[in-house]
Amino acid sequence: MSLIARLTSSLGEKAVVTDPDVLDSHRNDHASFCTAGVPLVLVRPSSTAEVQEVLRACTEYGVPVVTQGARTGLSGAANALDGCVLLSTSRLDRILEISVEDQVAVVQPGVVNSVLSAAVLEKGLFYPPDPSSWEMSTIGGNIATNAGGLCCVKYGVTGDFVRALEVVLASGEVIRTGRRSVKGVAGYDVTRLIVGSEGTLGVVTEATLALRPAPEAALTAAATFLSIEDGIAAAAAVMASGLRPSLLEFLDGLTARAIQDYRDMGLPADVGSLLIAQSDRGPRAAADVAEIARICTAFGAVEVAEASDAEESRLLLEARRLVNPALELRGVTLVDDIAVPRSKLVALLNGVGEIGAKYGVQIYCPGHVGDGNMHPTVVFDRDDPAAEARALEAFGAVMQLGLSLGGTITGEHGIGKLKSQWLAQELGPVGLRLQRQLKSVFDPAGLLNPDKLFL
Repeated sequence: MSLIARLTSSLGEKAVVTDPDVLDSHRNDHASFCTAGVPLVLVRPSSTAEVQEVLRACTEYGVPVVTQGARTGLSGAANALDGCVLLSTSRLDRILEISVEDQVAVVQPGVVNSVLSAAVLEKGLFYPPDPSSWEMSTIGGNIATNAGGLCCVKYGVTGDFVRALEVVLASGEVIRTGRRSVKGVAGYDVTRLIVGSEGTLGVVTEATLALRPAPEAALTAAATFLSIEDGIAAAAAVMASGLRPSLLEFLDGLTARAIQDYRDMGLPADVGSLLIAQSDRGPRAAADVAEIARICTAFGAVEVAEASDAEESRLLLEARRLVNPALELRGVTLVDDIAVPRSKLVALLNGVGEIGAKYGVQIYCPGHVGDGNMHPTVVFDRDDPAAEARALEAFGAVMQLGLSLGGTITGEHGIGKLKSQWLAQELGPVGLRLQRQLKSVFDPAGLLNPDKLFL
């Protein structure tokens, strides 16, 4: 109670929430299989100075802090633990600057991705990172998990656009990492270390983000194939052709049929895979799309659709955006997030099919085929305890498969609580030890998101 009284004195009553119903609604993110504790209090600071006060108080009282954005994550990284302080960035939601000359935006962590994208577009600029949750997720959360999205194949992930950060450490001290300039290599790259650290090293209170000139409206091609192998071969050929699509997405036949059942998209009943590609190169986009269509036909596409304008492009892309609602209608979804070298994608997809058969579960496999980041999704009936147990075993087997193919257990969702038991295997004992030591430098008492990343 002394801690709550101190926080109330520093932040004001409206910024400190102890209502049990509100606390319960903030216990977890979208990773439904991760445990979540009961927090002591939820605080909503509105300035860097108030974040400093929260962390100083929590350090003094020895109380852990879990930072939360919009809680759209899929790894349990924002889940509460018993007796913790939940630090929400929802009131740190200002766009502080958009510079056309420097092509940067300076924002607070609570800014929603789509809001920033719309604001910079008004000035003829473009912020490429676009996770599927971009209409809800915040920049702070995107930084915490180094989020990706559909445009990664051409533009990269969130970390590729983070120039500089303002971060509050557990001690309440403020550090500024990186720089506003395009180039700068002085000292260790602490900015890159903070990006993807899932709130375990500090609380980001400001970010300087690189922008690009806004591209012209993209054009889209969609191709259906009779097999997984043909679709993957076509995707590989597109990437090897010298073209650089702004989007290259893959749906296996199981996922494509689920979408067709959810909404009539004109997909054939025997579809083995679906490839969706875009080009945003303005006057050259139509030629790019025509070349992509030619490649897909050469690799066995049974049907290819080419968009001639932005509206047709939107309709062709709709199938990809319907994946989540279509699969959620079929049961509980357990979403994996592995990335492998593109040369291993056929082995991954065939292996996922074998794992589904072995454990008696359905595993759907959409993903960002252009960069090898796939999302095998186990779907099952949660009212069936045996099915849930098999689903969890299958989920682990998929991650083991990804590692065995030279890949990673996460391409953009992060580790959180969901995948912490596999992190040691990917990093190895020396790598894991170094990461623990790095955390102790930033957070000596281990109070920042202490039950995430490492077991």
